[in-house]
Amino acid sequence: MIVCGDFGVGFWKGRFGPEEAFYDHISGQDYTVLFVDGNHENFEKLYSYPEEEWKGGRVHKIRHNLLHLMRGEVYSLDGITLFAFGGGYSLDKYIRQEDVSWWRQEMPSPEEYENARANLRQAGQQAGYIITHTAPSESVCYLSTIRRLGIKNNVIEEMPLTTFLDDIYQNVAYKHWYFGHFHVDVELWRNQTAMLSTIRRLETGEIVRQWETCEGRS
Repeated sequence: MIVCGDFGVGFWKGRFGPEEAFYDHISGQDYTVLFVDGNHENFEKLYSYPEEEWKGGRVHKIRHNLLHLMRGEVYSLDGITLFAFGGGYSLDKYIRQEDVSWWRQEMPSPEEYENARANLRQAGQQAGYIITHTAPSESVCYLSTIRRLGIKNNVIEEMPLTTFLDDIYQNVAYKHWYFGHFHVDVELWRNQTAMLSTIRRLETGEIVRQWETCEGRS
């Protein structure tokens, strides 16, 4: 299972038990959970987990089957190539506290952008599937034109990341691109899909499970 950001490391409030107990529960399952980081992660905690090589790229290992796909890494999974790049800007930053509920690392560093470019060059500018949290700026703009979604156009603070993703779109061959961040489930243009409350098959996009979210209730 692959999560398109906002896995919530360090954001658990204990309502359903300690955070580490949840990770222990996942460790007892017969599947692997992979995730890119979003803008709702405690990066200090996330980066404290051991860094390892996995399937050709670097990961933070939370449990043997719970792995953070690090920014700009390329992975090979049973013949499938996966490019991962997390990060995003918090619109609610003004109500959060730095290093308590908000971290500067939510936006990528110059080194992470360059790491991505170098790894993609090594992969021949080929990435079967792309997993990110936010989307290319052109796709954000397109989403904002669908009025029923209520999505804002590009936020200037996030544009260093979204315009970087434009460059990835223009220069990297891929089969499909999945991203989160916008709290909608929409099959978009350019073989891109916004994810929220669905589980889809990576290769076909087929929905295998869907549920109602709190956001969808009146």
